[in-house]
Amino acid sequence: MPSSASQLPSQMRCIDITQPGGIEMLKLAQRPLPTLKSGEVLLQVAAAGVNRADTSQRKGTYPVPAGASDILGMEVSGTVVAMAPDVKQWQLGDKVCALVTGGGYAEYCAAPADNCMPIPQGISLVDAAALPETFMTVWSNVWDRAHLAPGESLLIQGGSSGIGVTAIQMAKALGHKVYTTAGSDEKCAACEQLGADRAINYRSSDFVAEVLKLTDGRGVNVVLDMVAGDYVQREIQCLADDGRLAIIATLGGLSGEVPFSQMMRKRLTITGSTLRPRPVAFKRDIAAKLQQHIWPLLENGRIKPVIYQRFPLADAPAAHALMESSQHIGKILLTC
Repeated sequence: MPSSASQLPSQMRCIDITQPGGIEMLKLAQRPLPTLKSGEVLLQVAAAGVNRADTSQRKGTYPVPAGASDILGMEVSGTVVAMAPDVKQWQLGDKVCALVTGGGYAEYCAAPADNCMPIPQGISLVDAAALPETFMTVWSNVWDRAHLAPGESLLIQGGSSGIGVTAIQMAKALGHKVYTTAGSDEKCAACEQLGADRAINYRSSDFVAEVLKLTDGRGVNVVLDMVAGDYVQREIQCLADDGRLAIIATLGGLSGEVPFSQMMRKRLTITGSTLRPRPVAFKRDIAAKLQQHIWPLLENGRIKPVIYQRFPLADAPAAHALMESSQHIGKILLTC
């Protein structure tokens, strides 16, 4: 670390998981500051994003990748306060947001310098914590894996989630027809206000029938799926010929039936991925694409982070309770 590290405290506040279980297992604790590895910067955290993976890790159903911090939190925003000697692209005092493999629920967090991104003009330092995980996940799966092309349409399952509100805005700003599902009329209205051409209340309507009706029976080109389970069979019915299904979470179950004859007849592609265990270089490439294609849209206001609620770090249990209630529309943040 540079000489400024001597001015930093030796301890920091963070959220510990006392043992796998409910929200009551999240406790405010003290730990030493992270020790930087080659290629890392130390951030004084302004805010951390709360994600479904965090609640799964708290329950003990999402193992921490090898070498990652066991502290929750995969995305942060903050100020660079120390750097490994080999870091050249950032300076002390720079304001950044970053994708990390863990450690975000703390006052200080180590982040790969290559996975840090500048704060887009017009976005506050705190709200920038809503950007890294969702924006990188959406770009990686919708454009890099599912190859959403100009003129094609997209169906987003769970449009009111952090991923959903991001995907709606990104796809619409890039000129695509966007359909989405949500669990209430209020959430559907919010999705349409963000740009969705049509939001379908999956509790009161059959989204398969609605999508086919909206597309004159053709179906959509790409589906972004956070549900999996028995949704996969229904999503295959929603896909047009040569369509692509990108699965990023399994909220509806770990397995489901796939109608292979329909898959072959329509020449479909089913893909899935998780971002957290991927190498730094892989995430660096996604970050570069976001800065080229999406950051200008954030700076001119065509896309914005949608923040539902901000909680102080000590209120992490309340933030997890809100996440698990699914009452939110957009992102949940913890602020330091």
